[in-house]
Amino acid sequence: MIAAGVIGCVYLFCTAVLFLGVKEKDDPFAFQPGMVMPFCSGFRQSMQHGPYLYLISSFLLISAAVQLQQSNFVLFCTHAADNLRKHFQNLVLTILISAVMSIPFWQWFLQRFGKKKAAFGISWMIPFAIMLVTIPNLIVAYVVAVTYGFSIAASLLLPWSMLPDVVDNFRLMNPQAKGLEAIFYSSFVFFTKLSAGIALGISTLSLQFAGYSSAACKQPYLVVLTLQILIGAVPAVLIVLGLFILIFYPITEDTRKETELALDVMRLRTRRSTLIVI
Repeated sequence: MIAAGVIGCVYLFCTAVLFLGVKEKDDPFAFQPGMVMPFCSGFRQSMQHGPYLYLISSFLLISAAVQLQQSNFVLFCTHAADNLRKHFQNLVLTILISAVMSIPFWQWFLQRFGKKKAAFGISWMIPFAIMLVTIPNLIVAYVVAVTYGFSIAASLLLPWSMLPDVVDNFRLMNPQAKGLEAIFYSSFVFFTKLSAGIALGISTLSLQFAGYSSAACKQPYLVVLTLQILIGAVPAVLIVLGLFILIFYPITEDTRKETELALDVMRLRTRRSTLIVI
């Protein structure tokens, strides 16, 4: 109850900071001031934008894989690897520290080598997850925890750094559209949470069919096998599929810079025309 109260206060504080500290500005790129596109039309156009579809399809699968590993990691350490039962709290803490510490590295990496190449850093967790399933000893578990943190940081950082590029690309191709940024971001959050919810539902149903009981100190072999599959095989397949889709993501560093330059030209023209009218 204390933890729930603290988390609720943090939510209220962050919402207040957002509401009071962020001011909305009129879109400088729109040639028709005040013409806001209706939600249904904007949502339909956003769902027809190729780069957005590639991005959202890829990270839906990747976020589902990450959610599966995060939600089942403690159960795996508790029931599928007896020698890790007393260390799962330290392992979770290692994952969190590794994720936080690796964010500056990924920021440098995506600026130096591009965002698409940085996205393939998520695949680091695949061989180490398989290693944890096949060799569940303490040293391997801590190595896996560090690589988990690196991969989780990349999976959380990259979509939010790539989504503005998609919005800018849409803006360049549809200069008359206005007010669609909220649709792009809210749709991405909705589909990501939906994919995480589906992954948790599948995980829960799989464990239920396998005979998992929260009151049992020792789970049957079928539960152990299910946890091994949910930790290793299923996330690996989802990540490979997500990265395969990301290969076709059309926005590169060169096209991103070209789009940014073109939008700067549009902004300058809009300002000049506004000054002339005034």
